[in-house]
Amino acid sequence: MSEQTQERKLESLEDVVIRFVGDSGDGMQLTGKQFTDTSAMLGNDLATFPDYPSEIRAPTGTLYGVSGFQLRFASRDIHSPGDLPDVMVAMNAAAFKMNIADLKKGGILIVNIGNFTEKDLAKAEYDSNPLDDPNLHEEYVFVPVDLNQLTLDATAESGVSKKDGLRCKNLLALGMLYWIFSRSAETTEKWLNKKFAKKPEVLAANLAALKAGSIVAENLEVFQAGRYEVSKATLPSGTYRNIMGNAATAMGLVAASHLSGKKLYLGSYPITPATDILHALAKYKNHDVVTFQAEDEIAGICTAIGASFAGMMAVTTTSGPGLALKVEAMGLAVMAELPLVIVNVQRGGPSTGMPTKTEQSDLMFAIFGRNGEAPIPVIAAQSPSDCFHAAIEASRMAMTYMTPVILLTDGYLGNGAEPFLVPDVSELEPFPITHPTSADAEGFQAYYHDERGVRPWALPGTPGLEHRVGGLEKLDGSGVVSGDADNHQHMVLLREKKVMGIADSYAPLKVHGGDSGKVLVLGWGSTYGAIHGAVGRLQREGKDVSQLHLRNVWPLPKDLGDVIDRFDTVIIPEMNRGHLSRLIRMEFLKDVDSFSKVTGKPFTVSEIMARVEGHLA
Repeated sequence: MSEQTQERKLESLEDVVIRFVGDSGDGMQLTGKQFTDTSAMLGNDLATFPDYPSEIRAPTGTLYGVSGFQLRFASRDIHSPGDLPDVMVAMNAAAFKMNIADLKKGGILIVNIGNFTEKDLAKAEYDSNPLDDPNLHEEYVFVPVDLNQLTLDATAESGVSKKDGLRCKNLLALGMLYWIFSRSAETTEKWLNKKFAKKPEVLAANLAALKAGSIVAENLEVFQAGRYEVSKATLPSGTYRNIMGNAATAMGLVAASHLSGKKLYLGSYPITPATDILHALAKYKNHDVVTFQAEDEIAGICTAIGASFAGMMAVTTTSGPGLALKVEAMGLAVMAELPLVIVNVQRGGPSTGMPTKTEQSDLMFAIFGRNGEAPIPVIAAQSPSDCFHAAIEASRMAMTYMTPVILLTDGYLGNGAEPFLVPDVSELEPFPITHPTSADAEGFQAYYHDERGVRPWALPGTPGLEHRVGGLEKLDGSGVVSGDADNHQHMVLLREKKVMGIADSYAPLKVHGGDSGKVLVLGWGSTYGAIHGAVGRLQREGKDVSQLHLRNVWPLPKDLGDVIDRFDTVIIPEMNRGHLSRLIRMEFLKDVDSFSKVTGKPFTVSEIMARVEGHLA
């Protein structure tokens, strides 16, 4: 670093939101992840929002091929990836057009003018070059640079072709951002050295582009006055790692396997955005995890049910369309009363819908979407790191109560990332699972139900404990097939009572803020971060608003009705058409303000603040 650089003013910022946007092939997700990992190593609190198109590779430079990655890094505790970006890096005209309206006034706008040719402008449906607008210089810190040419210059001596050299332009942009925000490139350099260890020319090109980015930013006139820094966040002490929601779900399932003493089996079929859970669990063979990639969704869940019958901790993972295919087998698990964890990483629908966009539109489906009376508990994770704890809870519930359990996450959580406080293993509560043995053979009945309505989990092959399972109705006690009308009535009520009785095990609800007042913002799942940020700001302004977030969405907590009755207004933000709102009206006869959003993008803090302030006014 030169003396000139050292003497430049460093402006301290509390938090910054950066958005990288470009083509799917521009490496925006990789660039965002590298900046995220670097900031995590520096101790910032983080939240990310990857946003990429459904097409594997849309035509280059088109509006529907734009890929983005937004990240927020801060010197304080944060819970969302931010509303509007303070900094935007636009790699082409289409990315500029799709995102420029979001950039804060006064924000830094870095534009790759190398991709604003007449052909690029035509693909982006521009009649003229938007960079000629003089307002850009007045409204933003406008930084036009030809990243294409700068990258080719930087990589010229590396030995790679021009085509391969040009692929490094995202690293040059990343190097610029590292310099502007006083970040070391060491973490990315280590990653590059490992990734391209066997490709020295490619490694040299990427390292050269990364270094060139820092030099370019240092010599830009607009940054001669100084640059910025975001200090380390003050967080609870402990060991942290940056984690994405799908990886946290996988880790939670492995932890549950150890806590229960059961071998983990995953039967799954790849589907966006749940596939990464399958990928992650496949790497845990050293933890006695068995993964099976089935030929379809039905085979995935059916093999998991077979594994459960054999005494394993059974899991299947999917997203909306896959959940629809698994419905009949879910009913089989209910009828057979076998434990099973069904992870549904929700996405935009219906049908194949918007596979890479987030939504919460499977709640009613998860609760009621089966033929017959087939009750299944449903729980929801609220943040990427919380996916770990929610996975343990779903597993504990399934094996404790001998029932399938649906764990709802979504694309926003599954692909989002944040710091994860790695728990001390000794602090995780074991729930050892035992099975009847041959010593229990006398008088054994496979479908004898205890006071909770739970039947014994007898393993096949245990002498004296032979029994049958299947989808036909069971005679209470023995489990033999029964078509008796009164027995069917009895068994339907018994299975329902068992599931609804799980609510007796819930901890009392905790309201963030006053226990009563004018406004309660009630949520579930991934809306937590935006709600918490909005309610926190309003509370600091002295506004009468509280937050309640549900982990258990079915059966609902027994004290929920009492809580909502203590507030004048209940607002429920959901990325659906009001599923929880309808459930609250149905169960508690309480009118609520259903705040619906189905754009494929998560709520922002400002949206929720505006809704609350409308009621307070």
